Amino acid sequence: MSLHVQSWAQAPEQPWRNGGGRTRELLVWPTPEDWQVRVSVADIACEGQFSPFPGVRRWFQVLSGAGVVLEGDALPLTPDSEPHAFEGMLAPHCTLVHGPTRDLNLMVRAGPGGMWRARSPWHASPGWRGLYTTQATTLRAGAHTQTLAPHTLAWSDDTPGHWQIDPPVRAWWLSQENAA
Repeated sequence: MSLHVQSWAQAPEQPWRNGGGRTRELLVWPTPEDWQVRVSVADIACEGQFSPFPGVRRWFQVLSGAGVVLEGDALPLTPDSEPHAFEGMLAPHCTLVHGPTRDLNLMVRAGPGGMWRARSPWHASPGWRGLYTTQATTLRAGAHTQTLAPHTLAWSDDTPGHWQIDPPVRAWWLSQENAA
């Protein structure tokens, strides 16, 4: 069983596929050529279209800034909003509420997945699973204990079971379950 850690600060910054922003790719799993899960943190400095990802389910969470409005949604997404899910082929237009934002992105190509606030312990199913935290915390995942710095992704593809953080902080559980 293994637990992997990737900090936002150590991930190289790169332009978006469509050139409309910048991102730090924290994970492409299992390989960059044939990924099933992709986790990134994007900086959106100007309004524009998201890159299309046909066949991909996306989750989007505003981490900082006033927020955004995605095409087709009536309400702005803010740091207080729940994660927003949409089909990657839609590539919605993004309007900034007031200035730049930083956003967490989860993309899942195969099987069910999800992103939700880490408000309570989680019983992780078999498959890929992770935690992104914006504040320092300690993750207990199965028999593993890992201290996490702010803006860190911890993940595993072989550690199902009980996961929890202590102390509770601003963080999100991420998953891609094995297809049945």
